[in-house]
Amino acid sequence: MKIIIINGPNLNLLGKRETDIYGLENFESYFEKLKAEFFNVTLEYYQSNIEGEIINKIQEKGFTYDGIIINAAGFSHTSIAIADAIAAVTTPVIEVHISNIFAREQFRHNLVTATSVKGVIAGLGLESYRLAIIQLSGNTRH
Repeated sequence: MKIIIINGPNLNLLGKRETDIYGLENFESYFEKLKAEFFNVTLEYYQSNIEGEIINKIQEKGFTYDGIIINAAGFSHTSIAIADAIAAVTTPVIEVHISNIFAREQFRHNLVTATSVKGVIAGLGLESYRLAIIQLSGNTRH
């Protein structure tokens, strides 16, 4: 089983950026924990601040991988192009958000990308990624 996690803009700053919202842990160290826990799943990680690169990665993996977990960050609220890329592929996609976007600014409440995904997990911190892996892998862990 192969799952890719795709993170969007500014998520390369986790652990440094607005730690009161996003926490102190950087994604790379958290990703190592995920790989250790889900050792029977091939996990891959990709991050880009560029919308087109995210679309390219969705198209590259979206017909051969067993799952995509995407946190398109700010693009979640604006990118019809990313939503269209998700809709175009056959791989199931779960959208995650670290913060509870519905408890934040009004503009964050609209998720353009959510119309194309299997489900959305939000507000549970980095744990959102782990829950998405459980869902996509059918609980395959040890």
